[in-house]
Amino acid sequence: MLILPISIFNQPKKQYQNGLFESGLGNNFPIKNDVIKDCISFQSNTSAGNVLKKLRGIKCPYFGVIMISGSELKRIEHQLDKCNCVKDIVKVLSKYKHCMQNTEKKIYTKFVEISQKSPSITLPECLKLLYDEAIIKLKLEEFNVLDDVDKISLNLSPQNALFVHEKTTRCRQIILENNEADTFKRKTLLSSLDEIKPNNKNDEDKILEKLKDRAIYLPTSGTSENAFIVKYVNRSQQEIAKRILRPSVATIEHIQPESFEGQNTIGNFLLASEGANSFRSNMPLYKFIEMFPFIPQKCQNYIEQIINLIHNGQLKGHETYPYKVKQSLAKESNGQIILNLSDYKYSETKALEMEKNCYKKSFKKN
Repeated sequence: MLILPISIFNQPKKQYQNGLFESGLGNNFPIKNDVIKDCISFQSNTSAGNVLKKLRGIKCPYFGVIMISGSELKRIEHQLDKCNCVKDIVKVLSKYKHCMQNTEKKIYTKFVEISQKSPSITLPECLKLLYDEAIIKLKLEEFNVLDDVDKISLNLSPQNALFVHEKTTRCRQIILENNEADTFKRKTLLSSLDEIKPNNKNDEDKILEKLKDRAIYLPTSGTSENAFIVKYVNRSQQEIAKRILRPSVATIEHIQPESFEGQNTIGNFLLASEGANSFRSNMPLYKFIEMFPFIPQKCQNYIEQIINLIHNGQLKGHETYPYKVKQSLAKESNGQIILNLSDYKYSETKALEMEKNCYKKSFKKN
């Protein structure tokens, strides 16, 4: 389901916690210009979702922001390349504030405030103004999560609890040392937690699951404005500016992750923002909903938009899509997402008939 060409995300049956987010203090997984397309999709056959890529103005079914196409992003980035200072960049980005994810919108707001006082400075200079306070707050955010991880680990066997404390202690040392050559990488901690062998006699598998569920809240540049500032303070102006909108690009998302035998069929696809798609990785949907309880309502809003498009003549030949997505979401969310299709004017039988007729017409033309 992932949209970045990184092998760790596509390892079958890997724990979903591994490599979910980029590190708050590291330089992991930078998104380059050449990977942005109309719908970013690598190492996964999502051709059945091509019809979804053509849709415009759709709200992300997970985060609710209006998504932009890859081609539109390229046009915006071309404008950003011509900007010399924060004032110019804010002017370009202001038209797309409604498309920004939460963290990116907060960073954009800070750029707006700085541009009003110092319009001629660059984005790296803006982040340097914010850096000292941001890195302190980021450390506190990280320590809060690590403290919780340690507390949960006390319910493990002494041997496993000690292993966890050794890892979290090393993380704290790295965070406090501020050594650029040895930065704290959350994915390293998450991977190390997968090395623990649970003692089944003590139900440690449940404790470990709770521990990992807490650990994935370690801040990243996609979830924390402080992590964003620390991560990008030494990046180029163009990279920082383009990073604001890239999480809002529309991508093909697997409802049931492909790494867990999810099929590459349109009934298992959503059009979701790159930020949400990457954020979820191959996390079970019911777990994702635990982190973001508003997802069921966002999915309902998404399908209502899809229904309106079908009523207006779009998605021809895919009239059963709402029914298929309803079934997929209900199954993958353990019943937490039950879409209401009462406004859909086509019954499932009628929708299937329309698809067959569309196929027959297409077959005759060919």
